[in-house]
Amino acid sequence: MRAKRSSSVCLIAAVTILVGVACRGTERQRSTRYEVTARFPHDSSAYTQGLLYADGVLFESTGLNGRSDVRRVDLKSGRVLASRALPADRFGEGLALLDGRLYQLTWKAGVAYTYDAATLAPRDSFNYPGEGWGLATDGTSLIMSDGSDSMRVLSPETFKVQRVVHVRDNGAPLYQINELEYVNGELFANVYQSNWVLRIDPATGDVRETIDFADLYPDRPAYAEVMNGIALAPDGKQLLLTGKYWPVMFQVRLRSSPSQKHP
Repeated sequence: MRAKRSSSVCLIAAVTILVGVACRGTERQRSTRYEVTARFPHDSSAYTQGLLYADGVLFESTGLNGRSDVRRVDLKSGRVLASRALPADRFGEGLALLDGRLYQLTWKAGVAYTYDAATLAPRDSFNYPGEGWGLATDGTSLIMSDGSDSMRVLSPETFKVQRVVHVRDNGAPLYQINELEYVNGELFANVYQSNWVLRIDPATGDVRETIDFADLYPDRPAYAEVMNGIALAPDGKQLLLTGKYWPVMFQVRLRSSPSQKHP
């Protein structure tokens, strides 16, 4: 069980929603259409919350109070090139990069921090209501998840909400939307406490496909927790996937490969 959402209420809610979606599988088949093309080392002490690749570097946000940071990582070796710790009472969350600035959410503090992407030097911060989970950008706005079925589209200059999109699976709300990655006009999203990655229409919130990664890591060690972390691979077509405390990061090719460059 993940430390940050360990209450029985959250667990019951997650199980209820996931079972409901699985029961509707006859309406839209869950897919296992991928192949692993590479494996890279990953820091097994990293409680991965946000992930992205840009300018030849992997950027990662990690969580847990007293252990949260934002870091630059060498993809091939898994070596942390530089890091910036959050205050001990801050729980790091989703991460996005826009116009040379990294945006990092926190879980319950209601504060987003920004950094210079090249140096990780702090720049400024924004306040927002509620929880912060995942973060992505479409190149103009920021897109934020908060564990509900809602995704907030935010101004990167003010963090003000421009609009709210509700995630729907065959018309039913889908909760526990977590880490986000914007890929070729779509949002790819982890569903917390599952091995599913969703392809979401960012304009309507409709789930276009549920990709089942249950077989991605069959030899997962006992200490490795849930799958979390999606980034576009260096070739701009494949995906990088990892999880909390995972010692490995996978590069996978989907049948219809996405293609998108980070802004």
